[in-house]
Amino acid sequence: MAHTIVIFGASGDLTRRKLIPALYELHRKKRLPPETTIVGMSRTQYSHDQWREVLREATAAQVGPKLLPDLWDEFARRIYYYPGDVSRAEDFPGLNAFISSLEAEKNTTRVYYLSLAPEFYECTVEHLGQAGMADETHAPRRIVVEKPFGRDLQSARVLNAKIHEVFAEHQIYRIDHYLGKETVANVLVLRFANTIFEPIWNRRYVDHVQITAAENLPVGRRAAFYESAGILRDMFQNHLLQLLTLTAMEPPSRVNADDIRDEKVKVLRAVRPFTRADVAANTVRGQYRKYRDEPGVPPNSQTATFGAVKLYVDNWRWQGVPFYLRSGKAMSCRTTQIVIQFREPPHMMFEGGPRRIHEANRLVLQIQPAEGIQIHFQTKVPDAGMKMRLTDLDFNFREKFAGEMPEAYERLLLDVMMGDPSLFARADEVELAWNIVDPIQEAWDEGGPPQLELYEAGGWGPPYSEEWMQRQGREWFNVCPVIANHDESED
Repeated sequence: MAHTIVIFGASGDLTRRKLIPALYELHRKKRLPPETTIVGMSRTQYSHDQWREVLREATAAQVGPKLLPDLWDEFARRIYYYPGDVSRAEDFPGLNAFISSLEAEKNTTRVYYLSLAPEFYECTVEHLGQAGMADETHAPRRIVVEKPFGRDLQSARVLNAKIHEVFAEHQIYRIDHYLGKETVANVLVLRFANTIFEPIWNRRYVDHVQITAAENLPVGRRAAFYESAGILRDMFQNHLLQLLTLTAMEPPSRVNADDIRDEKVKVLRAVRPFTRADVAANTVRGQYRKYRDEPGVPPNSQTATFGAVKLYVDNWRWQGVPFYLRSGKAMSCRTTQIVIQFREPPHMMFEGGPRRIHEANRLVLQIQPAEGIQIHFQTKVPDAGMKMRLTDLDFNFREKFAGEMPEAYERLLLDVMMGDPSLFARADEVELAWNIVDPIQEAWDEGGPPQLELYEAGGWGPPYSEEWMQRQGREWFNVCPVIANHDESED
């Protein structure tokens, strides 16, 4: 079937840095459906050729030598531009007529991509409905909504309701680029396609789970957004809780969108609610020292740039197993990883064997940038009696699969076009995630406890975070991944 991708906010950074380069890469790999048309709309006045040239330069900056002139020219012939303002309802009938002329009366699947500031989501959806552009009488119509999806539970419910006035749930794709990463999808394969992990993936063998998303860059040019968001809204409500659901979910009966998302929702429903006392005891919040020097940040800002949260999933598999979620800006390195820390052996017969939990077996799933899997286990040191050492087996995706890992947006855009919502959040997922985060955010906004801890850039967050873990008899897995010749820029 033919496809039309309509990008609202076409002159923005996301379109230039992510969407068009991802679509070009799909074209280069011959994965983009042959009858695919791309239409951009924004207020900037471009001709078709002017916009193509802007996109060519932007794509070259992202993909480098993979931008082949003949392939780009072939790809660029699919691209068109329509100047318009999403806040003006009168601009949408003209856009619809223009798209219809390109489709030449074919039954064409349309994907509407909201590459916009969140305040424009509702009016864009309303105007699409008024122009009859959501009607599926002749062909599918899908809409992609970028994060943040609301800023709390109430606003998420309102946004869901507004979108549902025009689009049915099966038409809505709430996108989180973390879920498009190959190593995220591989969590399901690792667990459910291998018999060696799933039998021990439970409270009998797992002491705790750590999920870390660290960024080495400061907030910088995102300060205005960040001051109104903070670490919980920016990273926990979407990225970290999505990784939690994939780690903790039960096996779905089938690999399809509804069954996978049903199991993820069950995990979120099982997360133990936070009281004010829980927030004080089970969270850490911090701010790197120079955050208040960033442009647009008030000198007395209490916005957290680091957060750590301990939560429990109250079900049979995970009862009593703490899940530690951690994220921060201006950290030691850029890494996203899931650490499954197994329990110590019930009886250590070897003298000098491991006596602390961080020396027990550990499974590390590296999500980015050093995509891979490591298993840490005890081995005997040669010629040293029965002295032991923690050793690892290291599987690296780039080494095993010819070094090229697709960008997350390539996978996600193709899934939208094919109508597969498995890696996209459902309405109830979004609302349940906010239901977990809101009590923590409210307590932090009111000044705690816990108090805001300052930390130096280039480390692993506030020293108090390390003390907090040690008091529980545990340690953070503070290891930067080793990867060569890779761009460490922020996603």
